Amino acid sequence: MIAYYGYADGSGEYYVAIDFDKCDGCGKCIKKCPQSALELITQFIDLEDKVVVSVSKENRKKIKYICSSCKPDISQPSCAEACDKEAISIIWKPS
Repeated sequence: MIAYYGYADGSGEYYVAIDFDKCDGCGKCIKKCPQSALELITQFIDLEDKVVVSVSKENRKKIKYICSSCKPDISQPSCAEACDKEAISIIWKPS
């Protein structure tokens, strides 16, 4: 299951995508995020509780601003680069 955190509006699409099937809850991406936008949560997946990373609730509507310094104009945002499982990606499509 892939969770998309963010939004689309007249200025573009801004999402952090987290693949819960790949995420092992190691927290490396949390430590690397310069904006402290990520947190660990317990999610019910495939009939069991699993610890995975998530964009914190207070940051979900502010992705465009919070993640702008790491937007994918660079090779890899620090959170995605830190993920050995390739569970996190950034979708950044300004209009």
